[in-house]
Amino acid sequence: MSVKRTLDAAGIAARIPHQGAMCLLDGLLDWSATHVLCRASSHADSANPLRSPAGLLAPVAIEYAAQAMALHASLAAPPGAPPSPGFLASARDVRLHVARLDESPGPLQVRAEQLAGDGHQALYRFTLHDAAGRLLVEGRAAVVLNQALPR
Repeated sequence: MSVKRTLDAAGIAARIPHQGAMCLLDGLLDWSATHVLCRASSHADSANPLRSPAGLLAPVAIEYAAQAMALHASLAAPPGAPPSPGFLASARDVRLHVARLDESPGPLQVRAEQLAGDGHQALYRFTLHDAAGRLLVEGRAAVVLNQALPR
C-alpha cells in the first residue's frame, strides 16, 4: 500500500544527509514500505554541483537514486527513530540510456524499489525517467546500513 504523503525539497533535506545544492531531489511523490518515487529538477540547473564541463553526465543518476534510497530508509524507519547511517556499497547492472541528464525534459522521476534488506544492508532497483516517461538510467544498488563511515 502506498502512502500519499508528499514532501518538498526542505522536507527531504530534513530527512537525508545531503544539504544545500547537494540535495538533488525536490519532491516526494509517493512511497510505501518497498518503494519511493521522487521528483528532481536540479538536473537542469547550470549550478548543479555534480555538473562537469561536458554537462550533467548520466552516471550522476546513481547519486539521484542513492538520495531516493536514503529518503526511503528515513520514511520507513519507526517513528522517532534516529536516521540510520549508511553508504552506497555498490552499483550493479547500471544501464545508461542517455549520455547526459541535463538534456532531458524535466522534472525527472527517480524511483527506488527495495528488493531485500535487513538492519545491516539493503538492495534496491532504481530507475530515472524524464518528463515524457522515457527511461534514462536503470540499475541496482547495495547500501550498507548502521556502519560508521571510514575516516
